[in-house]
Amino acid sequence: MKKNKATLSIRRIILLIFVISLFISVFCYGALVFTSWISSSHKTTERIASNINEDIYKQVYALMQAPYHINNINHKIIANGMLDLSDEKQREKFFVGVLEAQAKEIYSFSYGTANGEYYGARRNADGVIEIMRNNAGTGGNSWYYSVNEDLTAGELVVEAGRFDPRTRAWYQAALEAGGPVFSPVYKHFVMDDLTVSAAWPVYDDAGELKGVLGTHMLLTNIGSYLQSAVAEYNGAAFIIEKGSHNLIANSMGMANFTVLADGTPERYQLEDIENIDIQNVYKQDKTNSAPQQIFKGKKDNYFVNTRDIALGGIEWQIVSAIPESVFMADVVNIMRWSALIAAAFLLLAVLAYNLLMTKYLKPMKSLLQVSAQLSAGDLTKRVKIVRNDEFGLISQSFNSVADKMQSLIENLETGVHERTEQLQRLNLTLEASKEELRLILDSAAEAIYGIDLNGNCTFCNKSCIKMLGYSDQAELLGKNMHWQIHHTRRDGTFFPVDECKIFRAFLKGEGSHVDDEVLWRADGTSFDVEYFSYPQIKNEKIIGAVITFMDISGRKQKEAEIHYLSCYDVLTGLYNRRCFEENLTKIDNPDNLPLAVIFADINGLKMTNDIFGHTAGDELIKKSSQILKQSCRESDFAARIGGDEFIILLPKTTGQTAGQVLDRIRSGFTDARVEAIKCSISLGLDLKQSPDQSLDEIIANAENAMYKDKTMNRKAINKDIIDTIIKTLHLRNPREEQHSVNVGELCLEAGTALHLSENEINRLTIAGYLHDIGKIVLEENILNKDFLSDEELEEMKQHSVVGYRILSLFDDTLDLAEYVYSHHERWDGTGYPRGLKGQQIPLISRIIAVVETYDRVLNRGGLPLQERKKAALEVIKNGAGRQFDPKIAQTLVQLISAHQE
Repeated sequence: MKKNKATLSIRRIILLIFVISLFISVFCYGALVFTSWISSSHKTTERIASNINEDIYKQVYALMQAPYHINNINHKIIANGMLDLSDEKQREKFFVGVLEAQAKEIYSFSYGTANGEYYGARRNADGVIEIMRNNAGTGGNSWYYSVNEDLTAGELVVEAGRFDPRTRAWYQAALEAGGPVFSPVYKHFVMDDLTVSAAWPVYDDAGELKGVLGTHMLLTNIGSYLQSAVAEYNGAAFIIEKGSHNLIANSMGMANFTVLADGTPERYQLEDIENIDIQNVYKQDKTNSAPQQIFKGKKDNYFVNTRDIALGGIEWQIVSAIPESVFMADVVNIMRWSALIAAAFLLLAVLAYNLLMTKYLKPMKSLLQVSAQLSAGDLTKRVKIVRNDEFGLISQSFNSVADKMQSLIENLETGVHERTEQLQRLNLTLEASKEELRLILDSAAEAIYGIDLNGNCTFCNKSCIKMLGYSDQAELLGKNMHWQIHHTRRDGTFFPVDECKIFRAFLKGEGSHVDDEVLWRADGTSFDVEYFSYPQIKNEKIIGAVITFMDISGRKQKEAEIHYLSCYDVLTGLYNRRCFEENLTKIDNPDNLPLAVIFADINGLKMTNDIFGHTAGDELIKKSSQILKQSCRESDFAARIGGDEFIILLPKTTGQTAGQVLDRIRSGFTDARVEAIKCSISLGLDLKQSPDQSLDEIIANAENAMYKDKTMNRKAINKDIIDTIIKTLHLRNPREEQHSVNVGELCLEAGTALHLSENEINRLTIAGYLHDIGKIVLEENILNKDFLSDEELEEMKQHSVVGYRILSLFDDTLDLAEYVYSHHERWDGTGYPRGLKGQQIPLISRIIAVVETYDRVLNRGGLPLQERKKAALEVIKNGAGRQFDPKIAQTLVQLISAHQE
């Protein structure tokens, strides 16, 4: 007993030491983790501060790129003469349309000519767009007009003073640079804001200056963005002009400039703000050129990041400062709570230790005493159960074992007799179990069979017999199952038994799972199978194997369909973008060099969808993909990566061979057509010849070459499309061809008689020839009718809308679209499609309306030519003032009458 007491005391001491050691370890580990967390927080703060500066740079850079891109896109329209500045409506629609598409930061979009004229559009103080005019008609003054629904000038709203764009800083900066440039920052002469202008000089073919295109942007929103970028972190950000150190924008809410009493603007510098720490941040940054640094201020430490913005004419610096205290405030609170939790943990550990010792060691002592007495042979002793916990359950179990032992010893003979009867019952149960096992096997949906060590069948269930096409198990029992059902691979080659994974189950004592093999039926056909094979073990020896299998032909078919859909484009049968990207690394290896890349883009797909519907568009895509496939070799990899974009990878292909592929593709598109659209495609090629070259760059180069091809051939492609549409219409209905020719020629004469300019006569003649191009979507039976039903008439009325859509898609015919759209409007406002009236109808549309009506009546047939001419003239005379412009009608009647004389 003394020894037991000593043992318990030692155990208590050891357990106490263990609890204290555990507490110290946990506390030290927590301190280590906490220290590491503080270090990590500091690094995270640096990274967040750097990311904020980077985000500000990207946003400001993108904002400043906007006016440059606007000028880049639109200066060619003026330089190439696509915009007729003398045509007020066309000019005003152009400038208003461009400004409407821009963000509110773009204040105005204008063009100052070399002779001092000034045109454009601006946003007034309320954000409403107004049209600007300054020419001889305004006396050199700037007049501003409201904008009508058709984007032309409405009422005169502001008469400003004299203004010469050539005196402005942005105009002069463009002349000095001789190319695109940003002006110096200046105070806007109307808005209370700083402004910067992107200017682009426009020259004619002889290199003479035609004028300067300007996009003018207010800078207020940059400050708002800086505030939002650093507000969450209580930081500061500002943008400084590098040369002058003047403020461009800041997040502190202070003004960037002021206007002196004499009206002169005065720019602020960072030294003018009240925050001394922020002033010193910038002073440190000017002396230390590192892009990231830490500034130790009086009130806080700051993570300082800088980034330069350099664009043509702009040299700015972005500076952001994020205080360290924002991230360290929580650290102090966590340290306090950690100390309190550690102390509480120690107190709870000590209390728990005392309670556990009292609760568990005392009943264990009683249990040890009784076990010692039982081992000495005294089977009458029992443990006293004092409570209902784990020790109580152990005590109950201990007493139950003691009762059992005593009962077995006292009733040994009775036990032997009962055991004999139990064995007899087990034998009967075993027989019944065999029958139940057979029933279970035959009820299973899976096919199951067993083999011995020689591979011969020892049993099989009904599903196995049925799935293999046999009628009775006797046809399989005792047969070698490999030679019976597994002798040949899917491709018909011999399957050696030593490669069979089923036999591995007992040869190596391993289970196997296979789902890519076939089994053979009794009739000699095969089917896809998934099987599991496991060794059959008896008395720790392998005596055979048990195999379960299922027919997975349906699943394999579904998997093949899913694989196809995941890798191939459903419409074209080419590889899709996902499959292309997955195979890119496999193809991009030195063995395939030189590797040619062809980038292809279908021309006219959007127009085909818009005019003829998406079914025709799909046909255009399928036709194009067929030509691409026919032009490629078997080793080439062609994929559709977008709606109208394709990439072809040509391994082991020289530039000469790749050029031959391009020639085959172009040849295939020569006579290809869908509906009335001539199929065409833009192509780009580049070659990877060295492993050091990036395939992504090669693909990008091929894409750029494709866009260059598309740009260089754009006019020819557009002309082909227009010519194909009108030619298809004329082939379907020769009467429409004669009508187009007649109207075009008569429009030329009418325009001359009306004393139109040469440019207007040219547009009138082409518009007259193309005025019915929209009839390409009409059925042939409608085109051939002289009289239409109400339903057919409604279909016919759509041809002017369709013609407008077609001509609007091409630069060369964009200015003709409105005339074709309105050539069925009537002078009295009862025409279609918009019900325009009188002078609202474009002049060219009014001329076409008179001429095309005259030609339609003249060529109806049924009467001699002179009578038809007379009838046609009567229609024109009667329609004057109702259907037709009376002046144009009178001119045409006089013109036709003069021809007759």
